[in-house]
Amino acid sequence: MPRADALALARPDDGIDLIEISAAAMPPVVRLMSYDKFRYEEEKRIKKERAAQKTASMKAVQITAKAAHNDLMVKVRQVEKFFAEGHPVEVVMRLRGREKRNKDWAMEKLKEFLTLIPVEYKKLNEPKFLGNGPAVQIAKK
Repeated sequence: MPRADALALARPDDGIDLIEISAAAMPPVVRLMSYDKFRYEEEKRIKKERAAQKTASMKAVQITAKAAHNDLMVKVRQVEKFFAEGHPVEVVMRLRGREKRNKDWAMEKLKEFLTLIPVEYKKLNEPKFLGNGPAVQIAKK
């Protein structure tokens, strides 16, 4: 329909406006309806899309360098649970006192912990030494 005919059909006094739905289409797609109703429906659609999006927030698991094997296995199960829920995990090793000086030993302990995780994962970044000890971010493959 020609543009002039479409504009003639619009009655702004009665609340019926000519609304462009898709400008990229050839020819452009328009609709005759109330602009307020259109805006309300659009906001409602956007709100519904936001609610449907699942945000995977980063979960953290803290371990210590001198923890017993069974304590580490509890943390491994916690990592598995977070992976099952679809979250990436940050494994943080907390060091105390003089432990902070021996960075190589702490990195080895962190790598040993990562070998205990049975689920296939990928490292989002390489292990790095933060203020209280090494940390690494991992996510399920």
